[in-house]
Amino acid sequence: MLTRALLALAALVGALVATVTGGGALDHRAPLFVWYAVDAGLFALALVLLRKVTDRQVVPLVLAGSIAVAAVGLLAPPRTSDDAYRYVWDGRVQAAGISPYAHTPDDPALARLRDPGLWPTGGECAGWDERRTAAGDCTHINRPAVHTIYPPVAEAWFLVVHPFGGGVRGAQAAGALLAVATTGALLVVGRGNRRAALWGWCPGVTVWAVNDAHVDTLGALLLVAGLGCVVRRRPAAGGLLAGAAIAVKLLPGLALPGVLARRSVRESAVLLAWTVGAFAFSYVPYVAASGAGVLGYLPGYLREEGYEQGHIDRFGLPALVLPDALLPWAAGAVLAGVALWVLRRGDPARPWSGALLVTGTALLVVAPSYPWYGLLVVALVALDGRWEWLAVPAAGQVLYLTGGIEAQQAAYGVALACVVTGGAVRRWGGRRAARRVLARAV
Repeated sequence: MLTRALLALAALVGALVATVTGGGALDHRAPLFVWYAVDAGLFALALVLLRKVTDRQVVPLVLAGSIAVAAVGLLAPPRTSDDAYRYVWDGRVQAAGISPYAHTPDDPALARLRDPGLWPTGGECAGWDERRTAAGDCTHINRPAVHTIYPPVAEAWFLVVHPFGGGVRGAQAAGALLAVATTGALLVVGRGNRRAALWGWCPGVTVWAVNDAHVDTLGALLLVAGLGCVVRRRPAAGGLLAGAAIAVKLLPGLALPGVLARRSVRESAVLLAWTVGAFAFSYVPYVAASGAGVLGYLPGYLREEGYEQGHIDRFGLPALVLPDALLPWAAGAVLAGVALWVLRRGDPARPWSGALLVTGTALLVVAPSYPWYGLLVVALVALDGRWEWLAVPAAGQVLYLTGGIEAQQAAYGVALACVVTGGAVRRWGGRRAARRVLARAV
């Protein structure tokens, strides 16, 4: 069975190579649909065959596959997102001793930091990852006229990465390192469980975490490590890591109900104190330098992405039955209800289970168009094993390539159906197994 699993893994890696090096890009999307479907099919096949591999072979195979899957993302510049260029810029600005929240990229005060890698010259500036500033300069940096949106631990990471390659290739290499480290963390927390391959071999890791180099991977790694500390009854370390994860991207904050589920008052207090403390402390040096500017483009981003009352362009599934004015309130009520259920009924020995339920539900309700937000879901699935939740980041990928409210509702509607069906099948299988055990006992 090891040979079959290796062949399936090799086929997956080969398909990912074709996807990254010639399978389309954001300005030529049609081939991406085909290659992403092929990648998903081979990923599923490799996972099925991995189940037949002996336990002692699992860890080296999962790690080797994770390294290969991550390495593929390094074969080409980013093909479907230009966020990494902003990461590189923010790291360069900080290395020059300037707060990343103080200036927009097109500010003439930072003109001395420009180079052709981020500010190409002499061309038509017509690429999908190029745009003109108000002054007519060409840049790879998206939204050059607005301040950065990234929280402080993400900014600190950009600064750490800068000396090791101040270009987008350095950001990709950092993404690959984080992706493989997350696989290792999943294997440690899961005690060598083969479910770690749900992350390590996931095609989304190649595309979103490495090729596009999204910093969400750092948040996933920190949260996985924090969950591992929590289950080992180390609440201070768990809270510290959870707070740091939230200060990378705010999304890991959705995991807190799972982390706090059915814990003692003392343990919950320690977890919350360290989480809030780590999050707040990470802001201190940046607040000292930039004050309220640390909010960056967050308010503008929410307006731009359709989350502002009066300009709603999200919440696709609730929008099927509710008017726009009620959508944010309905989404908040659903999320609050799920979070409360997890707090009262969640398994403290499996905090990732509740974290997955809350995080996945939030994405289903809000329906973001950026699939890399689902990297956190992929990591939680790799701990919990409920593979049906992978349909949620897949829905984000479909929406990202197509756009429009109809695609939003269709993609996330299918994802919801997958989650409900998968859960029903799992419960039915569990009841059948319980009946068999009972029959043998009788």
